[in-house]
Amino acid sequence: MAVWLVRAGRNGEQQEAALEHGVAVIGWNELPDLSSIQTREQLKELFNKVYPKATENEAANKVGQIWAFIHRIQKGDLVALPLKYRSAIAIGKVVGAYQYRTDIAANIRHTIPVEWIRTDIPRTAFDQDLLYSLGAFMTVCQIKRNNAEERIWKILGLSVSPSSVTSHVKDDDNEEVTVDMESINVEDVALEQIRTYISRKFAGHHLAELVNAILQAEGYTTEISPPGPDGGVDILAGTGPMGFGFPRLCVQVKSSQYPVGSNVLSELLGTISKFGADQGLLVSWGGFKSTVLRDAKNNFFKVRLWDSDALLKAVLRNYDKFPDSLQAELPLKRVWALVQEDE
Repeated sequence: MAVWLVRAGRNGEQQEAALEHGVAVIGWNELPDLSSIQTREQLKELFNKVYPKATENEAANKVGQIWAFIHRIQKGDLVALPLKYRSAIAIGKVVGAYQYRTDIAANIRHTIPVEWIRTDIPRTAFDQDLLYSLGAFMTVCQIKRNNAEERIWKILGLSVSPSSVTSHVKDDDNEEVTVDMESINVEDVALEQIRTYISRKFAGHHLAELVNAILQAEGYTTEISPPGPDGGVDILAGTGPMGFGFPRLCVQVKSSQYPVGSNVLSELLGTISKFGADQGLLVSWGGFKSTVLRDAKNNFFKVRLWDSDALLKAVLRNYDKFPDSLQAELPLKRVWALVQEDE
């Protein structure tokens, strides 16, 4: 049983529909139904006909990914979907063969039925090398370095016999679509390194201190609660030199590696009223359960959510304004890199 990375659009355009309808999905929607394609040569000929401007290398790369999607991914395999806008990865089990569908959404055609096992696994649950592989540029690729299949099954709390790992992959499939160093997204790798460092160095109340520094850098006057019971609020923040300006914020910070539930959001909403604040900020390093995302949408003008992705962006946005002592604790430097042509 293999593990496959299958993205849902460069910017997550197909992500929510994929999760809602139980499918893994790829793009290339200009291609017709591929159910009748039996050989890689047939697929290559069709691809070149539909995309005549594609270079030879580009066509070979894309054909390899599409071929893997329609033929190499098998029932029982696992599919990993790194989620956009959430610091989490969804893992599902393939329950059927390729299907061409027109009933889900206008931007979804090529699908594989998937039973999503978990849709809220925090990125921090994965070791760094797995995150490197899951950060590949490719839409479809097999994740198998360093016993990846067995380790991902263990993250799910399941087990798999060694003999079943990738046993169905054909020996004559000599154009495997796997992760190599050239396909790794360097920016994602750098962010994951920073994420891992913060997770290790800023645990517990120290994470609230980091959030406090971010708010101060963004112009807020703050008061942070000491370690221990905080009465439902870690930080009080307001604009102006004494913090009397608007907006006035109540901030709750959760450093757990696991998603928080709606009860935490409900507590924050109550705290906002108790302290006479205008809005609230809920920071959860491990992300949020789907119920929290839904409830937060209903309170759009009252509360904001920061998972580890949002917190990382805030750190990078304000890093130059951090005090020297904090920069020494979190040593970062700006690096310029060439943008890939297909981005």
